[in-house]
This record gives sequence, C-alpha cells and structure tokens, in this order.
Amino acid sequence: MKLLFDLFPVILFFATFKFLSRGSESNACLPEAAAHLPWTEQPLLVATAVAIAASFVQIGWLLMRKKKIDKMLWASLAIISVMGGATLYFHDAAFIQWKPTFFYWMLAAVLAGTQLFTGRNLTRSAMESIMKLPNRIWKQLNASWIIFFLMLGFANIAAVHNLSCSNWVNFKLFGVTGLIMMFGLLQIMAVYKYIEEDKEKN
Repeated sequence: MKLLFDLFPVILFFATFKFLSRGSESNACLPEAAAHLPWTEQPLLVATAVAIAASFVQIGWLLMRKKKIDKMLWASLAIISVMGGATLYFHDAAFIQWKPTFFYWMLAAVLAGTQLFTGRNLTRSAMESIMKLPNRIWKQLNASWIIFFLMLGFANIAAVHNLSCSNWVNFKLFGVTGLIMMFGLLQIMAVYKYIEEDKEKN
C-alpha cells in the first residue's frame, strides 16, 4: 500500500500521458512549436502538471491526517516542483526527463554523504527494525544502494536518449519500479543467511 502511495504522482503522470497521447505516432515528448498548441495536444505538459499537483495533494493528505512525512517525499516534491515547473515554463521536456536522474543521484549522495560525514548508515536506520545484521554487512548494503541509485540515474539518461517518449514513460513507471523491487529482492537473498543465523542465536 505504501508503495502505491509513494508512486501516486508517477502513476497519475503515466495515466495522464497515455490517455492524452493515445493514437499519437510521434516519438517526441513535445511537438514543435508546442507553446502554440492547446494543452490537450501536449500530453507531457499536462502529465507534468498533474504529477506536480499530485505531489502537493500527497503531502497535503499526510499533513491533514497529522502523519509523519518522510524526508524523501519532501525532496521529491521540491525536485518535481522545480524541474517540472521548468518544463512547463520553458516547454522543454528535458527538465522533467532528467528529474528521475537528479532524484536518484540525490539519494546516492545523501546515503554516501551521511555515512562519510556523520558515520550514520541510513540503510541500517531504515531496515534495522526488521532484521539484524553484522555492521560490515550494513556497510556493504549501504554501498550497494549508493551504486544502484547512481546506475539507475544513468539508466534513465540512456532511456531518455534511446527510447521514444512513450517508451520512456513506460520505463519511468514499470522499468524503474521493477528494477528497484528486483534489487531489493536480491539484497534480501544476499543477507538471508545472516537473518537465519540471528534467529538461531535467539
């Protein structure tokens, strides 16, 4: 359920883009002279505006229910507001297409910087309540997530330059979500033996 909530803006971005671009054969994210076309003929701009609005609704819903808001949600709201806003203002798809890369690299930088400058392992902080692992394994997990997010950022760049706009939108939702879930599963498989050892000790 939390995954669906976190993906709420992305899902609406995808649904809006697909609905408005149905029947279109264009590979470009924005048609030439997009600024002079009605918004119904600019699926990416409408989808971007919807995603920005959805992000504000997401935060507003949590504030209204007095729930704790994850720092990553605030960061995501800030990034999509700035880069999505730039796409709307300049009618340039590059800003919203680079948004995922910017976000993934920011996550990598936060994980690495926190470990380097404070000694705090954010991966451990997020997952220690559900499993106990040796300190060296936590460090390896943290490092692997840093590398993963860096590579995910590069994967988005490759998708932007090599896929049609429609296929990039598919990759943004299904490809990235699938990669994150697969990597998370591989992480669990890699540390499973340590979890079993801890159970035996207890």
